[in-house]
Amino acid sequence: MTERGICVITHPLSSAGENATRTLLDILAELRPVSLITADLPSDSTIREDRNVIELTQKSTGENVAVAAVRFLLNQLRMCATIRRQPESIVLFFGATSYLLPILFARLLGKTVLVEPRGDVPLTLRLTWEQRMPDILAWGLASLVRVLERAGFVAAHGIVTYTPNMARELDLNPDSSSVHPWGARYVDTGAFSPETSFGERDEVVGFVGRLDEEKGVRELAQVAKRLPSDLTFRFVGDGPLYEWLETELDDQIEAGRVELVGWVDHEDVSTELNRMKLLVMPSQPTEGLPTTILEALSCGTPVYATPVSGVPDVVQDGQTGFLMTDTDSSAIAAGIERIFEQRDDLPKISSRGRNLIEEKYSFEAAVARYDRILSALDERRT
Repeated sequence: MTERGICVITHPLSSAGENATRTLLDILAELRPVSLITADLPSDSTIREDRNVIELTQKSTGENVAVAAVRFLLNQLRMCATIRRQPESIVLFFGATSYLLPILFARLLGKTVLVEPRGDVPLTLRLTWEQRMPDILAWGLASLVRVLERAGFVAAHGIVTYTPNMARELDLNPDSSSVHPWGARYVDTGAFSPETSFGERDEVVGFVGRLDEEKGVRELAQVAKRLPSDLTFRFVGDGPLYEWLETELDDQIEAGRVELVGWVDHEDVSTELNRMKLLVMPSQPTEGLPTTILEALSCGTPVYATPVSGVPDVVQDGQTGFLMTDTDSSAIAAGIERIFEQRDDLPKISSRGRNLIEEKYSFEAAVARYDRILSALDERRT
């Protein structure tokens, strides 16, 4: 007899994916028994200690496209065999929305199937593959993945997105009975809080995240050069562009106008966000809803971000933050200057951001959201 539990399935996990998966498991575990089927789980992950984990393989997808395709198929076959042995009645594909074989197999077994995209995976793959192969081939392969993902959406009993705008960007109707458009993760509002009052913070603008091409770090380096001397730009994080930043911004670092912090543990991110009066995030449309944005608002730090995917449902222009419509470095720098011309309004925006997180993105609020999602699924299946 099947349990009313939930089996979560992911594709091979990076450190960012591991963090998102852990928070989802924490939410679901408050409601029902939960297990995880995954691959390439980071060796230091605490998920193994806290949850029932079935690891299909410790191999990543690989750099070679042909190797990645073979492992993609093998992982799906392994998932089918594992799902058959799992007692849970609900299978949730988290990020693994193009894994069509196990989605169809779970349905064949009579299980309830949910899919929850973490972002625009086909677009992410296309941008990555364009660096290794002709654009037309990258486009063709990514289009195939998108077809698989769309088929997975159709086959599933329900689709969960972080916010309604994310649903729309994935060509899903947030008002459809099969779409649950408020599945955003939670923020630990105790760990991420306004430790330093907004008025006591220095005039610091910052970026928190991986220092790579996808995050717009090269553009932010040019932004840092263009800002007035009374504003300091602080980069928090590590990645392939760290040494390039050191060289590119050598004069600004020497003058104290730019600070490179490097890697910080997750428990120290709150301290870094509390040092800033503005977080700048030129996010790509590949991302669903960056956790750093939620954490910044929880710390009372307004966010200046691109209006992609789920971002504009959280970063409400002029209310909890600011939206950038142009990611050219000169436009971003000009936008930051305009924001700091509104210094008197910034404390109110800081407070509204914190209030939004407390009301909608606390752990308790997230549990309540998923309780409603699971209840709606139960009603539809009876």
